Amino acid sequence: MFYREAGQFKTSYAADQQIFPIRQDRVGMALLLAIAYGVVPLIGNDYWFTAIMIPFLILSLAALGLNILTGYAGQLSLGTAGFMAVGAFAAYNFILRIPEMPFLLAFVLAGLTAALVGILFGLPSLRIKGFYLAVATLAAQFFIEWALIKFGWFTNYSPSGVIDAQTMTLFGFALDTPLEKYLLTLTIVSVLALAAKNLMRCETGRAFMAIRDMDVAAEVIGIPMLKTKLLAFAISSFYCGVAGALYAYAYLGTVEPQAFDLNRSFQVLFMIIIGGMGSILGSFLGAAFITLLPILLNVVAHAVFGGAVRTAILSNLELVIFGGLIIFFLAVEPHGLARLWHIAKEKLRLWPFPY
Repeated sequence: MFYREAGQFKTSYAADQQIFPIRQDRVGMALLLAIAYGVVPLIGNDYWFTAIMIPFLILSLAALGLNILTGYAGQLSLGTAGFMAVGAFAAYNFILRIPEMPFLLAFVLAGLTAALVGILFGLPSLRIKGFYLAVATLAAQFFIEWALIKFGWFTNYSPSGVIDAQTMTLFGFALDTPLEKYLLTLTIVSVLALAAKNLMRCETGRAFMAIRDMDVAAEVIGIPMLKTKLLAFAISSFYCGVAGALYAYAYLGTVEPQAFDLNRSFQVLFMIIIGGMGSILGSFLGAAFITLLPILLNVVAHAVFGGAVRTAILSNLELVIFGGLIIFFLAVEPHGLARLWHIAKEKLRLWPFPY
């Protein structure tokens, strides 16, 4: 009743092939963007933008990049944070060393640089897969961290290795307030998310999924392994590189290798596992679960217990509850939160009739 496509007739191929063919999806996406662009800036404050919305959007973009590689193409990777670091340092050096470099162009070039590095470390995927490929990409994580620390050129020979990110500018205007950074991040993430949604519906996305499901059969029907796997690494690394540049400039305000350590790679991997592998929506749901739920638990714990319990005990209790909820959701639905949303839509198609 609420989510039923009966009566929605298509009169052209363009209408049948649009990104959101069902009217409810189009209306829902329009409302979501209206809230993100119109309501959140009005009711939000600097804490909302700096500590909640900006990191959520950036990590959603990184999770989306990993989901393209792991969820859609079936290539397990543990080097996500390394590719994010490549994007962050590439953007810094492009802006530093090329006069009058536009920030948006620097972010695109940073993503392309990360894509080249991703292709280089994606070469082992032609001979190995599964956990062995994960170890190969883990080597990429360690190598990138070592190179950024070892060679001072990347950090402009900073003694500490931590450098202040340049002030972002757009069409000559400085983006120095949390609201402006939030709107820029939201725009970039929205465009790239829609591009990924469209990519997965075309021939390239179908080739990714064919390799994920059975690579031998995909090769038999004519899908080139070399081109397709390296393309998956390139696109995934591009998304992670742009996310790394945004993480350094819109969130941290500094460019440092420590922000892109192995823990960050595991964090992004957990996002797509919890949210749902092979799902654009799952990347956002997983990022929301990982980044927003601890904040909610912290607020609830302090509201319930107040000063009656020591802060250290509350912090440990939050971690215990957070870990328990992760296990619970994975036990209830191993395919992630996106699968729960899909089941809910199927039920709405039949309501109020019996199942």
